[in-house]
Amino acid sequence: MVSSQFKTILIPVDNSEHSNFAIDMGISLAKKFDSTLIGNHVYAARLHDQRFTQMESGLPPEYQEPQELKRQRNIHDSLITKGLQIISDSYLDYFEKKCREAGVLFERKALEGKNYSQIVKDINENNYNLVIMGSLGLGALKRSVIGSVTSRVARRSKSNILIVKKPVDWNRKIIVAVDGSPQSFAAVKNCVTLSKIFNIPLLAVAVFDPQFHVVAFRSIAGVLSEEAGKIFRFKEQEKLHDEIIDKGLEKIYQGHLDNAKKIARDEGLEINTVLLSGRPFDKVLEYIEKENPSLVAVGKIGYHTDNGLDLGSMTENLLFQSQCNLLIVTEGHRVKTVSSQQSAVTSKELPWTDAALSRLERVPPFARNMAKKAVTGYAIEKGYKEITEEVLLEARERMGM
Repeated sequence: MVSSQFKTILIPVDNSEHSNFAIDMGISLAKKFDSTLIGNHVYAARLHDQRFTQMESGLPPEYQEPQELKRQRNIHDSLITKGLQIISDSYLDYFEKKCREAGVLFERKALEGKNYSQIVKDINENNYNLVIMGSLGLGALKRSVIGSVTSRVARRSKSNILIVKKPVDWNRKIIVAVDGSPQSFAAVKNCVTLSKIFNIPLLAVAVFDPQFHVVAFRSIAGVLSEEAGKIFRFKEQEKLHDEIIDKGLEKIYQGHLDNAKKIARDEGLEINTVLLSGRPFDKVLEYIEKENPSLVAVGKIGYHTDNGLDLGSMTENLLFQSQCNLLIVTEGHRVKTVSSQQSAVTSKELPWTDAALSRLERVPPFARNMAKKAVTGYAIEKGYKEITEEVLLEARERMGM
């Protein structure tokens, strides 16, 4: 049975090299998923009209007479509009030719207006399953890494968007970055479908960053007065932080990978996973440069996002720095059950005694929730029914081993 996951695919075209890569990518998917490809091109006739109006004051005197000026405007409007329509049609003709040769269903659209704005409007009004765009357009310069239109559309699209940076090649593995966010788990589901249909391996990678917490911890300690340091007992907490926070982070992100495995297994696919330590985007970028996959997939926003964010840090860095084709997933998928004990627990699943909570208060606020999850995970693993001060101290001593 053919999946309907990629039933309608939009491809904005402009006859650039990367736009043509995008068409080829779309055709490769359409053949597998029985998709309909929709090609669109946006031409800006009104923008040229505005430019002509702005330049009218520089015309020779004989063209400044009202009647002559009106005649010139009409000629310009007719030539520019007709010319841009012909150019737009030629781009879409190439798209149609490629689709007909490949035997895939297609539609074509010529739109007038500001390029990125009209593309986004088309996407969000029609709810396409996928958008495929070349990373660079006709205006690309030697140092260009991502086109302004592509960047703006990627930030505003409500549909999943695949940014094509090089010719399609489905002979290598797919890599999906997982951080526990609903978007990253939706990326796993999309990649499972692609992995199965193209018969290539899927690998999930997660990165935890213990160094950030160390730097933050020591930065806070460095600016506190001696008296404040005694109140927060930073010296006493340093071992607690290093052993529980770092180990807790590792368990949490391993849990995200366990969830990714379960998502894939539920759909009949076994996948491999890799857990890395360091700055997330840097480690993922380093890893995909080494592996050179067919495709990299990420959630549009990450686990630590806020409502006003259009792209997560990892996604933005990969968009601008990675040379791989990049699938940005905007939809979400929430995991109902998990495989990792650490990911399964929350601080509410075991009661905490007042003494344990009092000792937990010594942990700085930015690290407290992480410490609580780590201790809770340890307690459940050991079979404790509640978390006492003794259990917390035991966790501190044992989790770093």
